[in-house]
Amino acid sequence: MQAPGGPDEDRDGGFAFGGWTAPLFDDTVGAAMGEMFTNPFDLLLGRRTFEIFANYWPKLEGKSDIADLFGSINKYVATRQAGYASDWRHTQILDGSDVIDAIRKLKQEDGRHLMTQGSANFIQTLLASDIVDELYTLTFPVVLGKGKRLFEGGAAPRALNLLHSTTSASGVTMNRYAYAGEVQTGSFSEE
Repeated sequence: MQAPGGPDEDRDGGFAFGGWTAPLFDDTVGAAMGEMFTNPFDLLLGRRTFEIFANYWPKLEGKSDIADLFGSINKYVATRQAGYASDWRHTQILDGSDVIDAIRKLKQEDGRHLMTQGSANFIQTLLASDIVDELYTLTFPVVLGKGKRLFEGGAAPRALNLLHSTTSASGVTMNRYAYAGEVQTGSFSEE
């Protein structure tokens, strides 16, 4: 999940495969991404992903529908960096030391869904809690062998219910899951 969009997006740990999704991003993948943006939402991002977005999308406002959309919605940024601020409109900073509580409060408000993209470090905090309602995954037919992982080992065990699945001509599978309670176990033993 590290640096899907470009060579210099995230070189942490000497990651050399930045832009690895671009050769496989076809019309079906683009349509699925666009569909994710059809229901009203606000962005909930970790600081590093937010900075990537804030340095890219505002420059395209007036030229790109997604840039215009991202500029118009609320952007909640989770950070532990004291005094962090941004001048990108509709941005609110969430204190990373108690971010799950802040998210719970946001979810209780009468507002839009919260969508997280990227945010490899922050997503680990979300997956370790019970705060996630749905999970969208895009699996690309490539093995990188290095880089940041979606499930780093701290994710809380959860059963998933597949809500929708699409596969593109380039082999990308796009799945939408809802959390479905506790993991059930069983046995194939004949005893």
